[in-house]
Amino acid sequence: MAFQPQIRIPATYLRGGTSKGVFFRLQDLPLAAQQPGAARDALLLRVIGSPDPYGKQIDGMGGATSSTSKAVILSPSARPGHDVDYLFGQVSIDSAFVDWSGNCGNLSAAVGPFAIANGLLPAERVPANGICTVRIWQANIGKTIVAHVPITGGQVQETGEFELDGVTFPAAEVALEFLDPADEGDGDGGGSMFPTGQVVDDLEVPGVGTLRATLINAGIPTIFVNAADIGYTGTELQDAINGDAQALARFETIRAHGAVRMGLIQDIAEAAKRQHTPKVAFVAPPASYTASSGKAVQAAEVDLLVRALSMGKLHHAMMGTAAVAIGTAAAIPGTLVNLAAGGGERQAVRFGHPSGTLRVGAEAALRGGQWQVTKALMSRSARILMEGWVRVPGDSFPK
Repeated sequence: MAFQPQIRIPATYLRGGTSKGVFFRLQDLPLAAQQPGAARDALLLRVIGSPDPYGKQIDGMGGATSSTSKAVILSPSARPGHDVDYLFGQVSIDSAFVDWSGNCGNLSAAVGPFAIANGLLPAERVPANGICTVRIWQANIGKTIVAHVPITGGQVQETGEFELDGVTFPAAEVALEFLDPADEGDGDGGGSMFPTGQVVDDLEVPGVGTLRATLINAGIPTIFVNAADIGYTGTELQDAINGDAQALARFETIRAHGAVRMGLIQDIAEAAKRQHTPKVAFVAPPASYTASSGKAVQAAEVDLLVRALSMGKLHHAMMGTAAVAIGTAAAIPGTLVNLAAGGGERQAVRFGHPSGTLRVGAEAALRGGQWQVTKALMSRSARILMEGWVRVPGDSFPK
């Protein structure tokens, strides 16, 4: 039997925020994978090392967590007022599935630096020193992200003193603006920021009960519930949730029923094919706890506590898109996030997560009886970890 040799594809492995992913320029992909479809999905699955029944992704670039099983495809943007199109794929670890239904807010921090370093912006747009503003079209959800990337000596500055809880080493700060982050009916999110028309709903979940919930489409579709209503304090770390199979099953049930209520799916059985969205998060008022790094987080340092699940597991820090949802919900009086933070109108919150704290801001206004959010803001960092080529067997995808 003849075996096809491996092919190599130009790629870069980057950390963005508290995530890592394999980045490609669209033009560098094999021709069959330059279009959405089975060939592209099969290629990315093989690059990342999925599906892996062992759950380790040993034979690929993935790191066997939702934060490290990711792929990004970038191309110059033909959309007026934008520099680059950004497409994100969340690669399932144990099944042959790539979820294109949402964005990755953490890897959004790496899009601008990658675009600059790989010639996707005209050279005259990049200053010798200062800040390069990159306007990004987030193709998964049809939204604009503006990245402010530091430049030193004509090159992206990656090292610096900016510290991000959940990332061991400091780096250069990349400020991000998520413009009009709420769903306005043109995306895949049920038609509005609050798809039920309410800032708080009673969500009936068979086997769990009726939960107070804020269902919001901002950054990424997210279901917020109160920690106390599901038996938690909001200070939990990963092991407390991820080592409890019954707890994970309950969260998945909440997620599935919340997805139906938000109009994201028609039947709970569809949730298995939409693993990336919606997210489930639980909130609580401030309390002191010890973060996963051993760092003490004092109640006085935060406005509220938030824990969120991604791809069926408690996230080790906080997804960037969920942080956008947190900042947006916190800015709107009456949501569970806002109430956990003490209520009232606010433009920013600092919340505690398993790895420490994060500050996120949002600009919200009440217009015509409806809340509108013009932007959410937060800072991340990004760094190239490796660049060159990835190799995959030549028969990994249909030609």
